[in-house]
Amino acid sequence: MAALAQSIRRSAIGLGLFAIITGGSIAVTQALTAERIQEEAARAEAKALFEIIPESQHDNDLLNDTVQLPASDRLATKGPVTVWVARRNGEPTGFIMPVVAPDGYSGNIRLLVGIDLQGTVLGVRVVSHKETPGLGDRIETKKSDWIYSFEGRSLDNPEPRNWNVKKNGGVFDQFTGATITPRAVVKAVQKSLIYFRQHRREILNRLEETS
Repeated sequence: MAALAQSIRRSAIGLGLFAIITGGSIAVTQALTAERIQEEAARAEAKALFEIIPESQHDNDLLNDTVQLPASDRLATKGPVTVWVARRNGEPTGFIMPVVAPDGYSGNIRLLVGIDLQGTVLGVRVVSHKETPGLGDRIETKKSDWIYSFEGRSLDNPEPRNWNVKKNGGVFDQFTGATITPRAVVKAVQKSLIYFRQHRREILNRLEETS
């Protein structure tokens, strides 16, 4: 009987040690994985910033030159918006803001939208999404050149009612078998331009204050 009790205790201790070691290993793995994911996301974001406003078009440290702009539901982001500022000879020439398209087919589509001081789109890049591979993922530059169609656009080009995909009477292409994804991105970019127009004076003042 004593031998049986001792065996049970040993088994319990062994299982306890196994659980502790396994739990610790999982926690360490998750921490390392989360850190790698954050690093990869930061690299992807930096790459996107320099694609929207190449180094040849500014002479400041774009990655570290930021200002905060007023919060807005239009951008679907939480709290004040931190934007990256492009400058030449100390003067602001444009900025890049984070924008969320909350109505993608599979949830949020996170974007970076570059806008010059006249309200013209400098470029748009997708930094994260969960859209369907082979369909909605054509918003990525490595899958198609669709996202480049925003360059040079403004609230007046096209006129507001044409800021939509062609299926809905707009000027932007949709994807075969996928309309929801491109429509969500188009609307998000339009809202970012509306945000700039509504806050233009305040935005310009903040950019100039940090020159």
